[in-house]
Amino acid sequence: MVEVSRTFIVEQPIDTVVAYMRDFANAVDWDPGTQRCEQIGTDPIELGTRWHNESHLYGISTSLTYELTRDDPDHLVFTGTNKTATSVDDLSFRADGPSRTSMTYRAHVTFNGLARLADPLAQLAFNRLADSVPRQISTVLNRL
Repeated sequence: MVEVSRTFIVEQPIDTVVAYMRDFANAVDWDPGTQRCEQIGTDPIELGTRWHNESHLYGISTSLTYELTRDDPDHLVFTGTNKTATSVDDLSFRADGPSRTSMTYRAHVTFNGLARLADPLAQLAFNRLADSVPRQISTVLNRL
């Protein structure tokens, strides 16, 4: 299992931050590996909404179907699956004044079958990638 967590401040009010992060299609702007991410269907975003995500990391391409599995005003969870892995993006938010938000981004990846052998290398790679996530999210959100 791979786990990373980063907490950081965004210079936007909590409602703006949560509304933006709630649409997982925006991962193309803030997730370093995401190449393409599109909502499946056209219904409004709600618990159970799904996205098709294509990522490319360190020479490896993969596709996952993500689902919004928790949808609270201060906590979002997206669970992505394919035959090789389950990936959980767990985002929690706390107002830090009227125009700042403290955000915690947690990623958990569980590899299935033989792919589990990649855990140690994947942990190193995800640690590196996770270091860029706060900067990328902050840059995108500060432009809103």
